[in-house]
Amino acid sequence: MKRLIWLQGVSYAIYGFLYLPILLIAIYSFNRARFGLVWTGFTFDWYLALFRNAAIWQAMQNTVVLAGVSTLVSTLLGSLLGYGLYRYHFPAKTMVQGLLLLPVAIPDIVMAVGLLLFYQLVRAYTGWFELGLGTMIVAHITFQIAFVAIVVRSRLQLLDPALEEAAYDLYANTWQKLRHVTLPLAMPGILAAALLSFTLSIDDFVISFFTSGPESQTLPILIYSMARRGVTPEINALSTVIILVTLVAVIGFPLLNRSRQQRGR
Repeated sequence: MKRLIWLQGVSYAIYGFLYLPILLIAIYSFNRARFGLVWTGFTFDWYLALFRNAAIWQAMQNTVVLAGVSTLVSTLLGSLLGYGLYRYHFPAKTMVQGLLLLPVAIPDIVMAVGLLLFYQLVRAYTGWFELGLGTMIVAHITFQIAFVAIVVRSRLQLLDPALEEAAYDLYANTWQKLRHVTLPLAMPGILAAALLSFTLSIDDFVISFFTSGPESQTLPILIYSMARRGVTPEINALSTVIILVTLVAVIGFPLLNRSRQQRGR
């Protein structure tokens, strides 16, 4: 009994360490004082200033475009790569699987510097290549493909091979088997990989910072530049909005899925 109480106390302490700073961010986003931690009054002014800030809206637009396009492309290419590694055997398969782990294992700073040097090399030979949203999209696709391929391949490896064999026994061709059997069974893994890619893109700072241009700031880059001048309630308000959107997505999607399942019954 004492051991159980001790474990519960440690669990509560860990949760407090993780979530109390987030709660403080939300609380101080309503603080009237612009600098410092002294509470001087309750106000919504920082949220009004946040929604009037054109730079933040531009950074939000860049972030959504970057995450959306890179997620779509990386999910398509990564799913095809994961399916190929699962389905086919070829001489260089072991080497490809090893190389697939490099974007996952190497530090972001190493990959960011490598991509920046590659872009500079291309610019030296072409003369017109400029850093911007396009280079950021390519950079994000580069590391997202590895995560998607690993997740999709892991999902496919859990499937029963007899299901595909049964499709062939029912005279289905390769396309019909892929469309009506393999793809529906692999869809949970594909969706999970897409959500993971989107989250990694939204959260990324280092690679985005090294491959961005002056007109292609994302929210992490903007928050970093704002925080260098001091953490203000406007930054706290922006962080609180991001947290609320994340909570709505995390809580809303399971509830929506549950309601659809109940309707299907």
